[in-house]
Amino acid sequence: MNAYIKSIEYFFPETTLTNEMLANQFSDWSAKKIEAKTGIRTRHIAGDDVCASDLGVRAAKKLFDSGVIAPDAVDFLLFCSESPDYLLPPTACLMQDRLGIPTNSGALDFNLGCSGFVYGLSLAQALIFSEQAANVLLITAETYSKYIHPQDKSIRSIFGDGAAATLISSCKFGEVNKIGPFVYGTDGSGYKNLIVPFGGARNPCTDESSIAEEDQHGSVRSQENIYMNGPEIFNFAIKTVPVAVNDVLEKAGKSLEDIDHFVFHQANAYILKYLQKKIGIPKDKFHVNLSECGNTVSASIPIALKMILDEKKISSGDIVLVVGFGVGYSWAATLIEWS
Repeated sequence: MNAYIKSIEYFFPETTLTNEMLANQFSDWSAKKIEAKTGIRTRHIAGDDVCASDLGVRAAKKLFDSGVIAPDAVDFLLFCSESPDYLLPPTACLMQDRLGIPTNSGALDFNLGCSGFVYGLSLAQALIFSEQAANVLLITAETYSKYIHPQDKSIRSIFGDGAAATLISSCKFGEVNKIGPFVYGTDGSGYKNLIVPFGGARNPCTDESSIAEEDQHGSVRSQENIYMNGPEIFNFAIKTVPVAVNDVLEKAGKSLEDIDHFVFHQANAYILKYLQKKIGIPKDKFHVNLSECGNTVSASIPIALKMILDEKKISSGDIVLVVGFGVGYSWAATLIEWS
């Protein structure tokens, strides 16, 4: 069997954090400066009682409400998030029940960030190729805002909360176009450059770990908040992404000119524009879609794809190259031949 993307929907929480709101809090910033640096105007923030699973359920219900599939036709649920409801049980199991997916369906969580959507596509494709499933629901959802200190101006302007639900379905070979090939990369030596240091089994929370301190750049955070070394993340991205693009093209036997659309993880506008120029991608083929939502981590690529589809920029038969890269370090790339 072959696998293809049948539908995508996304969902954002209602509360927003605008550049004007950030500029009012941090007097050395202006709304225009924030937008110029990040390419972001607004990001959505989940409420205190809203989890990534809640956003994912809303995105999945939008997909079901569109009529493309009924919950009882889903064979497998994949949930990608670094914001689980509990340490245990798996959040995917809770979502199966909430969504009315049959109890004879599979469900699992996998903990990946910015590369998670591409990894999820590969898992879904493998389930379909091996005839273990015919319809796989891949939900990517994140609420990084819950890990960010309110006074951490270094990253508060970048990340937004959101979720996407992607339906990957089966068909006979040659019936529609496919997903793949895939290339992957991992470099765990860079794990400390994007991390929540305390709160897991390695470093359980203590009285001291919750104490917030100001760093040399004026950002405030505790050991229980996200820390990101921006320059090192940038260096990682500009080193690995061009290689991943070249490797997936070589594996597919295609050239840069054969690709109709490039949709990378929507990290921030500065990184994306640098990569576009470094790789030599024409501007009209390269998509930046984060101005109204920010960096939504594993949900960023499917959200961008859906936005482009809604704008009728992708036609049947177009080839889309997607690359996810970030926390871990982890990266992955693939081609999607749109049906």
